[in-house]
Amino acid sequence: MTDSYDSIVVGAGHNGLVCAATLAKAGRKVLVVEASDQVGGAAVTREIAPGYKVSACAHILHLLHPKVIKDLKLKSHGLKLSSKNLPTVALGTDGEHLTLTGNKASGAISAADRAAYSSWRKQMLKFAKHLQPMLATVPPRLGSGDRGDLRKLAKLGWAVRSLGRNDMREFLRVGGMNVADLLEDTFESDLVRGAIAFDAVLGTHLGPRSPGTALTLLYRLAGKGGGTAGALTLPEGGMGAVTEALANAARAHGAEIRTGRPVRRVLVENDRAVGVELEDGAKIASQNVISNADPRRTFLDLLGPEHLDTGFVTQVRNIRMRGDAAKVNLALDGLPEFTGLDASDLKGRLVIAPDVNYVERAFNPAKYGKFSPEPVMEITIPSLHDASLAPEGKQVLSVVVQYAPYGLKEGWENGREAFAKIVLGVLERYAPKLGSRIVASELLTPFDIERQFRMTGGHWHHGELAFDQMLMLRPVPGAAQYAAPLDGLYLCGAGSHPGGGVMGAAGLNAANQVIQREAAA
Repeated sequence: MTDSYDSIVVGAGHNGLVCAATLAKAGRKVLVVEASDQVGGAAVTREIAPGYKVSACAHILHLLHPKVIKDLKLKSHGLKLSSKNLPTVALGTDGEHLTLTGNKASGAISAADRAAYSSWRKQMLKFAKHLQPMLATVPPRLGSGDRGDLRKLAKLGWAVRSLGRNDMREFLRVGGMNVADLLEDTFESDLVRGAIAFDAVLGTHLGPRSPGTALTLLYRLAGKGGGTAGALTLPEGGMGAVTEALANAARAHGAEIRTGRPVRRVLVENDRAVGVELEDGAKIASQNVISNADPRRTFLDLLGPEHLDTGFVTQVRNIRMRGDAAKVNLALDGLPEFTGLDASDLKGRLVIAPDVNYVERAFNPAKYGKFSPEPVMEITIPSLHDASLAPEGKQVLSVVVQYAPYGLKEGWENGREAFAKIVLGVLERYAPKLGSRIVASELLTPFDIERQFRMTGGHWHHGELAFDQMLMLRPVPGAAQYAAPLDGLYLCGAGSHPGGGVMGAAGLNAANQVIQREAAA
């Protein structure tokens, strides 16, 4: 062993950095080892052409937990927002568009739906508010007689009961629905249905008619962007600036971060994790190893099935974590023109999801290993808010494309070019001259996301967000409170509660669990 630490965090993604900073702040000697040459995981900013910088994978900030921002004083470590509360512009195929800003809707929407949207969103935010305290809390163990677990279960029940009889009944009804049924019960306008359905399935291998998608929508609304519930924001400097601020906070509290140091395996002695071995053969000792990698990579690759119960290994192998979203980054020689929109409209988030059935039809091919010929998309032009991202007069355009299955039947080496043409073709229906403005482009399929960011299946949530993979079931029973079945090994990544998105709550919760267990030992 070359060194010794209280805790080693494997992976410098946002959750790993939050975990390391929290532990270091509590006085622990902490080392973070990262395989890549830069911190951030999938939340990084990088050049795709000289002078053109993009948020490589994640590109909108809306879930970063307020407690993480406050406790780690991220604003003093460089976190700034270039835009707060981005409006969503749902693009219509006829050039008539819908704009959603907070609780207000305008544009291509009926008067009845305009009023319905305001009251509906207020109710959804009320429901989501009752989920917020659960995000930064270690979930209780099911079937436990421990008083702490019983108190947590009681709090969960009270959070629902405190809604009142009518709202509680509606919350329980909505929570188990698919989002398509919920929207068809509420709205008549296609664009508002499509835009909201898109939010419910973004980043998942689910369609609007999949069970539980109303719950994934509430999960999204539980975030606070810039302190506002349900708001979308853009960080100055791209998403990499967020993780740089987290790294600065970790270092300020004494944590050490080593990049370009991939971990080969977790070291085990006497049925306990005692450190890590790096790919270069170096061995580093620690009292605890905390993995920001996804659960399958952590347990099956870094640790090894030989250290785990057979039933537990089977559960880990059965975690659904096959990505279904691609990322397209474009460097442009000027501002693109979208039919029916002026330059100020392009500062919002643009969504291509004309109606709920369009979104469902886009999902259908993915069930059978095919990409959608009519994908749905989320588009931003962050350089309109942050001039540092592109040369003067130029722009960068960022697109999340749903649905692009990880397990493409023909393989992504064969399907990449055809998929790229489809994406550009759909974009040019709304921005006819876009192709002529492209200086450089980058396509990240789920296969690329897996390879570049070490996410099994290219799933940016490290596992599907669904009823059977949330709360005290995430990632699997026996590891749902961040502690692994092997002493000294913990999880802190998006595969743990509360899940994916650049939130940081999993890293915060894991660090607090380590501290609590050490105090009780």
